[in-house]
Amino acid sequence: MTDHNQALPAEGSDRNPQGEQNHANNQTMESLLNEQELNVDLPQAGEIRKGTIASISPSQILISIGAKSEGVVSGRELDQLTPAEIEALSVGQEIHVFVINPEDANGNVVLSLKRAQEQISWDDVEKLITDAVVIETKIIGFNKGGLIAAVEGLRGFLPSSQIGALRRSQITGDTPEQKFQKMVGQPISIRVIEVDRERRRLIVSERAASAESRQSLKERVIDELQEGQVYTGRVTSLANFGAFINVNGADGLVHLSELSWDHIDHPREALEVGQEVKVKVINVDRDKKRIGLSVRALLDDPWHARIVKYSVGQLVEGKITRLTKFGAFARLDEDVEGLIHISEISDQRIEHPKEALHEGDVKTLRVIRIDADQHRIGLSLRKVDSAAFVDKDFKMLTAEFDAEEEDSSGDSPFDPPTESTEEN
Repeated sequence: MTDHNQALPAEGSDRNPQGEQNHANNQTMESLLNEQELNVDLPQAGEIRKGTIASISPSQILISIGAKSEGVVSGRELDQLTPAEIEALSVGQEIHVFVINPEDANGNVVLSLKRAQEQISWDDVEKLITDAVVIETKIIGFNKGGLIAAVEGLRGFLPSSQIGALRRSQITGDTPEQKFQKMVGQPISIRVIEVDRERRRLIVSERAASAESRQSLKERVIDELQEGQVYTGRVTSLANFGAFINVNGADGLVHLSELSWDHIDHPREALEVGQEVKVKVINVDRDKKRIGLSVRALLDDPWHARIVKYSVGQLVEGKITRLTKFGAFARLDEDVEGLIHISEISDQRIEHPKEALHEGDVKTLRVIRIDADQHRIGLSLRKVDSAAFVDKDFKMLTAEFDAEEEDSSGDSPFDPPTESTEEN
């Protein structure tokens, strides 16, 4: 039986225990959802995140980045990936992505793989320039101003002025194709020397890299070289005193005197920059890290052929070409000169050769010394009439007479004339 005396809520009262419970539950659920949403690290445009590939299809790549929904790489951003780059991706793989739009019209987070790679690459090259790191890479292209090298997924520009001396010596032709095409694909050591991310400007230098590594490379080459070995090198530069030739990556010096058996005034008379030439190692100074090379050591010495007709004791005719305080030089042949020491000019003591000789004088001289190794011939004026050489002079005169007699096509002047058989 209903207790009519039970107190009832007054009319218009909003007291409702069940309603109050539902309202409390709704508030609790909303708070939890709000709290959960606050705990979700929502993506922001322009940031780079690490995500996990959820699926890959021809039209899109879905990537979980910890947001309310998976991010998507599609359309233009997908087209920027090469087939090889897409082939390298797999479901479950962790990968960096760039957030383009936290929420598009369809509620998707729009992502880019290419932009993430570029941003990370720019971060890396900025560290490379700070740390002055030498990079081993390849030449991938060229333009009219220089070469293009691959650097951390970016294209680094190598101006012509920053190409290393050895590679620069190989440049021939007038057009960029003639100059640089043959270098594409070649390995190269470079250093990053300028980074401008906003202008997408990345400048590299081979010269800066080679300057740092040249010393260590030379030390390695010096350890490997041995005197007497023959190599093919390339001329890198010329100086008044000789030529620098690169052998196995290290420069050695060919002194002016080691370029040719003939007298030359400047290396350009024998070599030119960029020329390949065989050289012989004649000296390796490991303490001073110097390499001595020779070109002429591999050439036949023409001097030996020139002096084969001369012998000690022989009388020759020479033209005085120079006077010095220690003697006079006389030219015997076009390419052969000898020295008349001051002590061999006169039997009388003289203070200077000019007391007995003048430039341009032609004199009969005697060969008193031949030094084949040093390319020197010693001559004497005072020993021309020396009794010590009488026998030799007689033999030489006899030999000359016999030679003239054999060459004569007529009768000997010492033979009696034959009588004519003709009647007068």
